[in-house]
Amino acid sequence: MTDSVLIEGLAVEAIIGVYDWEREVSQRLLVDLELAWDNRVPAASDDVSDALDYALVSERVSAYLVQARPQLLETAAEGIASLLQEEFGVRWLRLALRKPGAVPAAAAVGVKIERGSR
Repeated sequence: MTDSVLIEGLAVEAIIGVYDWEREVSQRLLVDLELAWDNRVPAASDDVSDALDYALVSERVSAYLVQARPQLLETAAEGIASLLQEEFGVRWLRLALRKPGAVPAAAAVGVKIERGSR
């Protein structure tokens, strides 16, 4: 299967970082997701209950980042991947997690991971 659902540029304000000052302020994170999903079923039924609920996925990812308060982007990315696979049954995903402004000379820094199999 090569179908997927995309969520790009999901902005979340969360506490993340290793420095003391970073543990005191929320910072903007940007999340891009590509989630393997068989889109033939919802396409045939035209019923939203057959589709991957990208609004709910977005809410859960945002809530996870706010609640987890991880130090590292790597930890946050792994947590999001596990959540999506366990709660939504996503078999494969590609995730990019960016932290704009973390390095003054760069637009953003981040990590990109792939988990599962198509």
